[in-house]
Amino acid sequence: MMRQIAIFGLAALLAACGSEAPLTPPDGASLPDKPYGAAATPSAEELLRRDALAAPERSVELRRRSEERQDDPFDLPPE
Repeated sequence: MMRQIAIFGLAALLAACGSEAPLTPPDGASLPDKPYGAAATPSAEELLRRDALAAPERSVELRRRSEERQDDPFDLPPE
Protein backbone atom coordinates (compact mmCIF):
# COMPACT_ATOMS: atom_id res chain seq x y z
CA MET A 1 0.00 0.00 0.00
CA MET A 2 2.77 2.42 0.96
CA ARG A 3 4.65 1.58 -2.23
CA GLN A 4 1.59 2.45 -4.35
CA ILE A 5 1.25 5.82 -2.61
CA ALA A 6 4.95 6.54 -3.19
CA ILE A 7 4.67 5.61 -6.88
CA PHE A 8 1.56 7.76 -7.26
CA GLY A 9 3.24 10.69 -5.52
CA LEU A 10 6.32 10.39 -7.70
CA ALA A 11 4.16 10.25 -10.83
CA ALA A 12 2.23 13.35 -9.69
CA LEU A 13 5.46 15.27 -9.10
CA LEU A 14 6.81 14.22 -12.47
CA ALA A 15 3.58 15.26 -14.21
CA ALA A 16 3.64 18.68 -12.52
CA CYS A 17 7.21 19.32 -13.66
CA GLY A 18 7.23 21.11 -16.97
CA SER A 19 9.23 23.67 -18.80
CA GLU A 20 7.87 27.02 -19.87
CA ALA A 21 9.15 28.16 -23.22
CA PRO A 22 7.94 30.89 -25.55
CA LEU A 23 5.33 29.69 -28.00
CA THR A 24 6.50 29.24 -31.56
CA PRO A 25 4.80 27.71 -34.58
CA PRO A 26 5.63 24.06 -35.34
CA ASP A 27 8.40 23.26 -37.81
CA GLY A 28 7.35 23.96 -41.38
CA ALA A 29 4.48 26.24 -40.30
CA SER A 30 4.28 29.99 -39.93
CA LEU A 31 2.16 32.50 -38.09
CA PRO A 32 -1.16 33.43 -39.72
CA ASP A 33 -1.17 36.04 -42.48
CA LYS A 34 -1.52 39.64 -41.45
CA PRO A 35 -5.11 40.82 -41.01
CA TYR A 36 -6.70 42.90 -43.74
CA GLY A 37 -5.80 46.54 -43.24
CA ALA A 38 -3.05 45.86 -40.69
CA ALA A 39 0.32 47.50 -41.17
CA ALA A 40 2.33 44.48 -39.97
CA THR A 41 1.90 40.81 -39.10
CA PRO A 42 1.19 40.45 -35.36
CA SER A 43 3.64 38.44 -33.26
CA ALA A 44 2.67 35.33 -31.28
CA GLU A 45 2.42 37.41 -28.07
CA GLU A 46 0.10 39.92 -29.76
CA LEU A 47 -2.09 37.10 -31.08
CA LEU A 48 -2.41 35.62 -27.58
CA ARG A 49 -3.31 38.92 -25.89
CA ARG A 50 -7.07 39.21 -25.25
CA ASP A 51 -8.87 42.50 -25.59
CA ALA A 52 -11.35 43.81 -23.01
CA LEU A 53 -14.38 42.45 -24.87
CA ALA A 54 -12.98 38.90 -24.86
CA ALA A 55 -12.44 38.91 -21.08
CA PRO A 56 -14.65 41.55 -19.47
CA GLU A 57 -14.25 42.57 -15.86
CA ARG A 58 -16.89 41.34 -13.43
CA SER A 59 -19.14 44.24 -12.54
CA VAL A 60 -21.46 42.46 -10.12
CA GLU A 61 -20.47 41.90 -6.52
CA LEU A 62 -21.11 38.33 -5.42
CA ARG A 63 -23.58 37.73 -2.64
CA ARG A 64 -22.00 36.62 0.59
CA ARG A 65 -25.15 35.37 2.35
CA SER A 66 -28.70 34.36 1.53
CA GLU A 67 -31.12 37.19 0.87
CA GLU A 68 -34.78 37.29 -0.06
CA ARG A 69 -35.34 37.84 -3.74
CA GLN A 70 -37.24 40.92 -4.79
CA ASP A 71 -40.51 40.47 -6.62
CA ASP A 72 -39.91 40.12 -10.37
CA PRO A 73 -42.80 41.64 -12.39
CA PHE A 74 -41.70 39.70 -15.49
CA ASP A 75 -41.79 36.28 -13.77
CA LEU A 76 -45.24 35.34 -15.05
CA PRO A 77 -46.85 31.89 -14.87
CA PRO A 78 -47.30 30.01 -18.17
CA GLU A 79 -50.54 30.61 -20.04
